[in-house]
Amino acid sequence: MYVTYLLLALTILISARAINDNSLKSKLMLNPYDVIHNKNWYRCITHGFIHADYTHLIFNMIVLFMFGEALEKRLVGAYELKGHFYFAVLYLTGILFSCLYSLQKYKDSPGYNSLGASGATMAVLFAYIILFPTTKLAMFLVPIPIYAYYYGPIILLIEYLLSKRGGTGIAHDAHIAGAIFGVIFITVLDYHYLIDFFKNFG
Repeated sequence: MYVTYLLLALTILISARAINDNSLKSKLMLNPYDVIHNKNWYRCITHGFIHADYTHLIFNMIVLFMFGEALEKRLVGAYELKGHFYFAVLYLTGILFSCLYSLQKYKDSPGYNSLGASGATMAVLFAYIILFPTTKLAMFLVPIPIYAYYYGPIILLIEYLLSKRGGTGIAHDAHIAGAIFGVIFITVLDYHYLIDFFKNFG
């Protein structure tokens, strides 16, 4: 769908430029200290459009393409043209929401930086899971096909355990925040989506 393709194109183009330009990458990545103390709030958005390397970029763009297209199509089917807008809001606010924990935790740590669309793509993935709970998913940390309504909680548990263990170099807190935001967003849009989701456990 249109917004999904636009986000893919923008992220790929900006990321490719930043991967080959460390100065640009440094200016766009999330640095909580700089955001809080120097008021460079733009970093809260721009960090979601750059990646550390092409593997990082490809991983996130696969998630966006696989689930974003279907999710946006479902929203357009339900809300017509507003569906495109809702999807864009989900993605962009997912970037913002996913960095709130880091802003608080690392506001006095000048050396902390993070980047990538993981928070936003997790928001997309978990909004998709709420709307398509009986789809079977098999990817990344869970390679065996299982229903989406099981896949979501398992992924959250894995992310939590990895976050507690530490040392991975990955912002698992941003992944968890993005996932939570995806559920909140789609529920606010229509609480019946969440009710229908839980009916699968009956």
